[in-house]
Amino acid sequence: MKDRIEAVLREAFAPSLLEVINDSARHHGHAGDDGSGESHFTVKIVSEAFVGQSRLQRQRAVFSALVDEMNSIHALSIDAAASQDRN
Repeated sequence: MKDRIEAVLREAFAPSLLEVINDSARHHGHAGDDGSGESHFTVKIVSEAFVGQSRLQRQRAVFSALVDEMNSIHALSIDAAASQDRN
């Protein structure tokens, strides 16, 4: 799933920075843990595609890009920024 998330986000946003972290082990035994080891993720992404967008618009764009994958993910934390925000 991690590789799929990375591929989809690279295709959609051509990010200058992309980090996908599998947090599933931290949630073992909690609600939403399906035992797959791929249910909880954190995404850190920086892209020019986010210039002029609010934090909420950026998160919605990431969720929209991952619409098919979200059926298999219980939790997704998103830190999305435009390149100019990281200077």
